[in-house]
Amino acid sequence: MPKYQFSCEVVPQYLPEQSAPEDHVYGFSYTVTVTNTGEVTAQLISRHWVISDANGHNEEVKGLGVVGHQPLLKPGESFQYTSGSRLRTPSGTMHGSYFCVAEDGERFEAPIPMFVLEAHTGNGSTPPGRVLH
Repeated sequence: MPKYQFSCEVVPQYLPEQSAPEDHVYGFSYTVTVTNTGEVTAQLISRHWVISDANGHNEEVKGLGVVGHQPLLKPGESFQYTSGSRLRTPSGTMHGSYFCVAEDGERFEAPIPMFVLEAHTGNGSTPPGRVLH
C-alpha cells in the first residue's frame, strides 16, 4: 500500500428539476467519497476540476477544500460530500485532483477519475452515472 494515497469514488446524477433543456441548461449533482487508502493521516487542502461539455467547452474550477471542509482523514477513513455542476449540453465529463498534505508534511495529489454527466429524458428513469477507466 502506498504511504500517501487518497482514492475517490464519484456517483453523478442528472437533476431534471434544475435543468432547462430549451435554454441549454442541464443540472447535475455528484456525490464524492474520498478515502485515505494510504498509511499516513492526511488532509485534503484544495480541489481542481476540469468540466467539459459535448461541444468541447472546458471549464476549470480551483478552490480550497470541498463544500467548505478540509477533511483530515486517518488511514481507512472516508469523507463524503455532494456538489453540483451545470452544462450547456446534455452530456459531458468531469475529472480532476485533490491537493493533500500528510501529517508528516509530505504533499501529494489524489486523482479524481473521469466520469460522465449524462441527461436522460423521456422515459422517466435515470440510469446510474458511468465512470470511465
